[in-house]
Amino acid sequence: MGFLVVLAFLGLFMIGFPVVYAILLPSILYVLVEGLPFGLLAQRITYALDSFPLVAVPLFIFVGNLMNLSGITDRIFRFAYTLVGRVPGGLAQVNVFGSLIFSGMSGAALADIGGLGRIEIDAMKKRGFDPSFAGAVTAASATLGPIFPPSIPLIVYGSVTSVSIVQLLVAGIMPAVLCTALLMLTVLIVAIRHGHARAERWPTAGELVASLVPALPAILAPVLMVGGMTAGAFTPTEAAAITAVYVIFISAALYRELTPAHLWHSAVLTARSSSAILIIVASAALFGWILAVEQVPQTFAATLLGWSKDPLMLLIIANLIFFIAGMFLDSTTATLLLVPIIAPPLVMAGVDPVQLGIVTIFNLMLGLLTPPMGLSLFLVSDIAQVSIRQLLRALVPFYIPLVSTLVILTLAKDLTLWLPRLIAQ
Repeated sequence: MGFLVVLAFLGLFMIGFPVVYAILLPSILYVLVEGLPFGLLAQRITYALDSFPLVAVPLFIFVGNLMNLSGITDRIFRFAYTLVGRVPGGLAQVNVFGSLIFSGMSGAALADIGGLGRIEIDAMKKRGFDPSFAGAVTAASATLGPIFPPSIPLIVYGSVTSVSIVQLLVAGIMPAVLCTALLMLTVLIVAIRHGHARAERWPTAGELVASLVPALPAILAPVLMVGGMTAGAFTPTEAAAITAVYVIFISAALYRELTPAHLWHSAVLTARSSSAILIIVASAALFGWILAVEQVPQTFAATLLGWSKDPLMLLIIANLIFFIAGMFLDSTTATLLLVPIIAPPLVMAGVDPVQLGIVTIFNLMLGLLTPPMGLSLFLVSDIAQVSIRQLLRALVPFYIPLVSTLVILTLAKDLTLWLPRLIAQ
């Protein structure tokens, strides 16, 4: 029955059912066929949402929306331009570096694109950059948000696997820095080859300070959050709440651009986005419970371990599974449906669960850049006013640093684990 439920989900999804319906309908039919109490549906769904760590998800979404509406995004962009605008590639380098800074507060790729990315694409087009190239840089650099703290996908992963969310968030710092460096190197090579525009001169110390001071309160937010979590002062959920209060304070008291209308609009956008995520969380929890009852994870684990017991080989197999899944499913759905099945045998074989979390989420983020379900592609295509085909053609050079980062994270686990271990000492 468990495998029939999985096949029913895949069949409904492939013929075009929304993913929530594709998950819920087979689950409801299972309950009816098995003669289980119908109230079980509400019980499992409600139980899934009764989770303290998941409270961080709408809070971080709220922070990202608030930043976009209260002028913080503009200040981050100006500082990034002053700092790296002179590097070959100019605004393209700003795009990558600014995404790293912005991701330290939003925690989501699409928030990065919708907020800072919109500003970056418009600025690049005005400076003569090809719109498809501007969109490609924006889409590629947006993958930094979900692995650099705070990270909504890592919070979801931690809640599913019971792995320390603090360790996952800290573990994402070095991979994000590595990916940023590789993306900036790629932009450098492309810019030199095509003679892209850049700032006319390096900034003076006064200009650098003048751009840093307005952006500094926003830049300090992730430092406050990560520092507080690693020091044990508060949990990730409490960190999300503190970050939200902090952003409201600096927007109202320091920048003086926050209005009641901004707060209300941010809250409405947050409610919509959170609902879309949490209804998938609830539905997937019911689906996962059915698979657990039917012992599908145990059967899959036995099959996977029958192929190989080598941790690296299993991690490579998992990468292939997640990469294919990411082409069709959004990261939240793929995490909720696949991680409970795939993670146990890999951990049993010796793969570190924190490394697996970083590899899994980064892998699924590549799905945002791959058709047919690449959400980043559709959003960037709309903002930059280019076709998906033009955008994919411009993205070709950026797949190299992104895939290279995934390979390094798979082969060199110490890159991911050394910082959590250092903090734990």
